[in-house]
Amino acid sequence: MDKQRSSFTGKLGFIMAAAGSAVGLGNIWRFPYLAAQYGGGIFLLVYLVLAVTFGFALMTAEIAIGRKTGLSAIGAFKYLSKKWAFVGYLAAIVPIIILPYYSVIGGWVAKFFVAFVSGNGANAASDTYFGDFITSVWEPIGWFSLFVGLTAVIVWFGVEKGIEKVSKIMMPVLVLLSVFIAIYALCMDGAIDGLLYYVVPDFDHFSVKTVLAAMGQLFYSMSLAMGIMITYGSYMKKEESIESAVRHIEIFDTGIAFLAGLMIIPSIFAVGDPDQLLSKGPGLMFIVLPQLFDKMAGGHIVGAAFFVMVLFAALTSSISLMETVVSVFMDKFKWSRKTTCAIVFAGCILLGPPSSLGNGVWSHITVMGFAFLDFFDFISNSVLMPVVALLTCVFVGYVLKPKSIADEVMASGHGFKSRTLFDIVIKYFAPVCIILILVTSVLDVLGIFKI
Repeated sequence: MDKQRSSFTGKLGFIMAAAGSAVGLGNIWRFPYLAAQYGGGIFLLVYLVLAVTFGFALMTAEIAIGRKTGLSAIGAFKYLSKKWAFVGYLAAIVPIIILPYYSVIGGWVAKFFVAFVSGNGANAASDTYFGDFITSVWEPIGWFSLFVGLTAVIVWFGVEKGIEKVSKIMMPVLVLLSVFIAIYALCMDGAIDGLLYYVVPDFDHFSVKTVLAAMGQLFYSMSLAMGIMITYGSYMKKEESIESAVRHIEIFDTGIAFLAGLMIIPSIFAVGDPDQLLSKGPGLMFIVLPQLFDKMAGGHIVGAAFFVMVLFAALTSSISLMETVVSVFMDKFKWSRKTTCAIVFAGCILLGPPSSLGNGVWSHITVMGFAFLDFFDFISNSVLMPVVALLTCVFVGYVLKPKSIADEVMASGHGFKSRTLFDIVIKYFAPVCIILILVTSVLDVLGIFKI
């Protein structure tokens, strides 16, 4: 175990960084889209129930594994059981796949951020703006490279001076902007209909698909099964309470997702057509919302604030993805942080262009019928992450045993109030949920069972 391993300065630094990892683009556009499609209030209720059970157990397990071993995913699983080291390798592959294509989308966000901040929001709201942008060759690659470079600079400065310092600034600003935009949206004529749809559960809309969609969103939203929480856990001091930290991270993650719904759903009820929410994909953020901002009084200010917020959310997540990859290589090859950052940055620059050009000049090239970005998203989110999560639950529940995790949680001297809940969820409830997510995700892609 590395005695000189970096660490967060305290509980606040850890929570800000881990919450920043969990809060990403999925919270801003995917959560509102799913909430609108699956009944609004009933989806929100199901999501909250799953967050305090399913999400809590998985995050607690990963953070405890990281802190217990003081290592990133590969080293952590190998340290605990050489036979299960392969799980660490699978977990490490996930952020390596996600980082390049996520940074492509981050580049799109940066493009719209500059457009609105520079007063060109009206141009960004045109029907052809986004399409013309992503179908060009060098412009999206340029924005992608800029986004990756900014991420690498922050990771370059390390855990305390880079990740923690930036997260302590970005996360409070993100929350304040979310509250501001949500209040603004709710004050518009017609917004109350959207609010009621969003927060009042209608049990007529409850179905198995609602539960599966909520589980899938929670699973992807909380940065689970990709080595991030193991890596961040390895930087956590022994005296800090894991249980308390996880609860705070859940509050941040769920709170931002909830506020995103308050921003978007009432706005579309007030200004646009609610059916537009059913358009899955980036169109909601990059086509529909700019048009809505253009129609609002003061929409250029709201649009600028919105894309500042989204850029911060994208950056905090990309930072955690890159830090996880950097940590894996540092642990494996004993490279310095700066050398590793440079290598990971170069690798990301080389791997990103297919996802960037796959929506434009390379759109005629597909993998299993997917554009490059969609293929990488499917392999990471719908296949590898559920597999890693399932194997983690089996490992913790039946090989390592829940007691080992509980002992690590209680090592801080703060106790483990939710120990019984953790044991039940990690051994029985979570594995069943994850198998359902994995099977339905694959069947959804095959067109056999539509989520």
